[in-house]
Amino acid sequence: MSAPRLPADRDPGDNWAYAADGTRYWGAFGAAGLLVHATGRGVLLQHRAEWSHHGGTWGIPGGARHAGEQAIAAALREAGEEAGVPASAIRAAGVHVLDLEVWTYATVVAHVIEPFDPVADDSESLELAWIPVDEVESRALHPGFAGSWPTLRAALAHRPALVVDAANVVGSVPDGWWRDRHGAAARLVARLATLAEAGVPEPARGLHLWFPRIVAVVEGAARGVQGAAGVEVRDAPGSGDDAVVAEAAALTSAGHAVTVVTSDRRLAERVAGRAEVRGAGWLLAHLDAVAPRQ
Repeated sequence: MSAPRLPADRDPGDNWAYAADGTRYWGAFGAAGLLVHATGRGVLLQHRAEWSHHGGTWGIPGGARHAGEQAIAAALREAGEEAGVPASAIRAAGVHVLDLEVWTYATVVAHVIEPFDPVADDSESLELAWIPVDEVESRALHPGFAGSWPTLRAALAHRPALVVDAANVVGSVPDGWWRDRHGAAARLVARLATLAEAGVPEPARGLHLWFPRIVAVVEGAARGVQGAAGVEVRDAPGSGDDAVVAEAAALTSAGHAVTVVTSDRRLAERVAGRAEVRGAGWLLAHLDAVAPRQ
């Protein structure tokens, strides 16, 4: 089967990017794909149509990014078009970026939160299949996917979570928080929601961005603050420190790699061995980069 003709009104991103030596890469603005994992089923792979680039190999649903399109949006759009992946059925965990200077490929690593069956709705797939993680390397893989697979496989096992000692983080900045502890905690949660959407840079872990589960523990007068998109709020019934320790323990037991955000030395000692600890300044630096204080 030959490649389908591109429509005249296609997005300008649906075109080739060229390196100085003439090598071409699909996606004038780069490309993105989705590596989604389902517990007990494996990862969703696409057996690529013979007419496509490296046809007959196995890779992930993906394609060219549209003008101004973010990597996650592009990966979800392409996975929806090529494999019927419902955006509401998955949760993004991180983004791996292959940067060739003239072209980038962003792989969005995600986990299934609502089971679904993939559907090949276009001509780009010979088949779609859930492949157990241990069997991926036995397939004839697309060269680009094969090169990134070791890093991506390790990323699948890393399930980050942030437990934020909200009182400690709010109290680290002398901005009058003591006059309205509830309002200060609400502002922190709003900034955390922006960080949840933007992601946390953690290049040491092999990915460009991580999207951790974020839990903010509030206490005292700050209790009753509402959660926000990507941010869960836990009201401490008593000691905030006790609630942070309990939340870290629960998330660790559930398989998350937990980071507790606090500059309280005694609390840091209590969670040592079950969680990594970062100071309030670490979190505030990330928040300032994506959601500066008003």
